[in-house]
Order: sequence, then C-alpha cells, then structure tokens
Amino acid sequence: MIRMIVHGLTIDPASNSPILILKDPDSDRTLPIWIGLLEATAIASELENVTFSRPMTHDLMRNLLESARYSVTRVEVTDLRDNTFYALVHLSSASDELAVDSRPSDAIALALRTEAPIFVSEEVLDRSSSESPSDGEDAEKKYKDLLESMDPNEFGKYKM
Repeated sequence: MIRMIVHGLTIDPASNSPILILKDPDSDRTLPIWIGLLEATAIASELENVTFSRPMTHDLMRNLLESARYSVTRVEVTDLRDNTFYALVHLSSASDELAVDSRPSDAIALALRTEAPIFVSEEVLDRSSSESPSDGEDAEKKYKDLLESMDPNEFGKYKM
C-alpha cells in the first residue's frame, strides 16, 4: 500500500464530472478518480474548512462512529475493476476492528474529517494507468498536463 494525500479536485472538461486527484507525496505518482458531484462537494467543503449549521452526511458518519467509540484508522483504495474503484474504511474500537466496504469518494470524505491516512494499493495504481484512456500518451503526464493547463477559474467551487 502506498500512502497518498488529496492533491485536489478538478473538473473533467469532456464530461463535466469532478475528478479527485490523489498523490503520493514521495513521488510524482497520481491517481485520478472520477466521483459524483455530491461527494466532490463533501470533499471540497472539508478541504476548504467550510462549516455548515447542521451536520452533512459525512459529518454524521463521523459523529455516529465517535458516539459508538469507533475511530477510522485508515482508508484503503483496494481494487479497480471495470473502471470502478473499491475502497475499505478500517475502524477500530477498544474491543473490535472492522473493514467496511465503501466507495473511495465517501471513504476519503470520511478520512478527511477524521484525519485518517489514505492508502492505495500498488496494483490499483498500476491498473489505473493501464486502464486510463491515454491515446498513446503516458496517462500520468496527460493528467498532469490537463491540470497545469486549466485556468484556475475553471475549478469553480472546487478551487483549492
């Protein structure tokens, strides 16, 4: 497993879908994950320290876990099948440890709220670069070039 950080959010100009960018802080390896608008908003609001008067869904999840005396110990992006990513949220209490299936976007939104580390399996990173449409280009370079070429105003509410 490779420890990753949330590098940012952007918009896919072709589909207008949000893209979550995870990055290995010790290298140039990145993992783009296309996510839903609601999950992107949940991630962006946490990254930007936006608070709401009432708990949003991922805040509620954190509050429920804390009330049950569970902590999120880590989040893992474990698999990529048919262009769909899979993740686990690892929980622990004084007497129990659990791994709960999750969409990566929800797992990461929860990890940000609980300051839990995010990991991606080496196999997922390898498969991601081979499954990404690259049109003959190196996929990682393509996404890096896309991010660098975008006008910051194109980030809209996902601006970091």
